[in-house]
Amino acid sequence: MRKSILLIQPENRKINAFRRRQFNNFVQITMPYLAGFIDETKYRITLVDEYRQRIPYGRPFDLVAITVNTPNAAHCYGMAAKFRASGAVVVLGGPHVTLLPGEASRYCDILAIGEAEETWPKLLEDFYRGEYAAEYRSETIPRLQNLPVPRWDLLRRSPLMKGAVFSTRGCPHNCAYCNLKQIYHNRFRTRPVDEVIHEISLMKSRFFVFWDDNFFADKAHAVEVMERLVPLRKKWAAQVTLADCNNEELLTKARAAGCLYLFVGLESFSPAALKGVNKGVNQVARYEEIIGKLHKHGIMVQAGIVFGFDEDSPDTFRQTLQGCEALGIDGVTVSLLTPLPQTPVYAQMKREGRLLSGDWSLYNGKTDVAFQPKGMSPEELHRGYVEFRRRFYSLPSFVRRMRVSRTHLFYNFAMNLGYRLALKR
Repeated sequence: MRKSILLIQPENRKINAFRRRQFNNFVQITMPYLAGFIDETKYRITLVDEYRQRIPYGRPFDLVAITVNTPNAAHCYGMAAKFRASGAVVVLGGPHVTLLPGEASRYCDILAIGEAEETWPKLLEDFYRGEYAAEYRSETIPRLQNLPVPRWDLLRRSPLMKGAVFSTRGCPHNCAYCNLKQIYHNRFRTRPVDEVIHEISLMKSRFFVFWDDNFFADKAHAVEVMERLVPLRKKWAAQVTLADCNNEELLTKARAAGCLYLFVGLESFSPAALKGVNKGVNQVARYEEIIGKLHKHGIMVQAGIVFGFDEDSPDTFRQTLQGCEALGIDGVTVSLLTPLPQTPVYAQMKREGRLLSGDWSLYNGKTDVAFQPKGMSPEELHRGYVEFRRRFYSLPSFVRRMRVSRTHLFYNFAMNLGYRLALKR
């Protein structure tokens, strides 16, 4: 007899409202990927993405699996309580559970800690037999081979949303505000190129994104993937480190393979701020040279910018805008520095008594300041962040940036207009 399983990609109201104002959203890959492991002769699968769907509390399920990131933690715990009250067994996994399993264990029946390629199939088999454990922890480094294709068919999504695939896992760098080292096993790995290309070939959309944390980290792997991408005639984006973009071969291959833009974590225009969070791989003096190379190869730059470093002041917002305009930065993803649990930044701020709240919903990097900045008040930081986004996506700034970039003007205009309309909404 088949058991019923519900997979939930949660999104609390605050973040849902923020994302719905934006046009450039990507699908979340976690639950469609985990659904690919499930044997449908044993389970009836329901997958819900809270970005677009309501949680079906009124329906009976044997097993409910929820992936938890830090700002959604309290929301997920409340959700778990409702399903447990109705008789379902609840499994919690994801970044926050891996970082704080002791906290999460109070709100569920089963913990899934760490990477899931080996533990998730075992959990499913154990539960089906009625012999499940309270905790499934990834003890060995999973080999990223012979992985299932994500079940995108189970996901209700907007036609504007792009597809996603991952070809590598991890990052060789150790930025102090990043929790990748605590979430994954500390070893950078690649997937077989044949599997990656096959998965991309199945995507109906012409546009997709590599869900890698650092697509260029293994240059030989990236080159092989991009060479194999050429015949598929897709358009794509990926996250990379700016220093790796100083490689002419990588940029030439990327352009030939259909790369529209690369997300690069500039984070700051302050060498002192970058040094303070162990982001020395970024050299501000080389920003202009490397970004110029990207534009020369017809690749747009989506820059990650973070405000709230200890070296930041009220002047930082103006200086950052001027820097972005001078470089012709095509788009920005702006965040407030967020001291995520188990990161060096979190440890430092907790030690210094600078954490403003234990409410995890405030640790989202977009709508709230969760700590006491050094160079300004929390209100000044949030106000400067909002004003920077408004000014960056204004028409005068777009014109100034495009005079430098001159890259994919149609796509560039559409992307900037989307962000601009989102800000007005």
